[in-house]
Amino acid sequence: MSVAYLGALLVSIFCLGLIDHRWRLALFRDARATVVTVVVGVVFFLIWDLGGISLGVFFRGEGEWMTGVLLAPELPLEEVFFLVLLSYNTLIAWRGAEAWLGRRS
Repeated sequence: MSVAYLGALLVSIFCLGLIDHRWRLALFRDARATVVTVVVGVVFFLIWDLGGISLGVFFRGEGEWMTGVLLAPELPLEEVFFLVLLSYNTLIAWRGAEAWLGRRS
């Protein structure tokens, strides 16, 4: 059991938070809307993952870098944090592009 992958995900989420804080793109601009957006994204992709798992399309690979903690069959703990990272990153990229393009025009 290792927490390396989970740690890397948490560090990445923290670093996105620093970027967000610096340019006030999402959480530090409108916390409620950001939390709702990220939660909706995570729930959507968890449903997607569970559907894929039930169809036998998705499965958990073994890795020495993972905790080994499962939230459901074939659904590792790290998946939730990956989905938070994915959703938050997408939101920050969208808001950053929107801000950048708004300044250009």
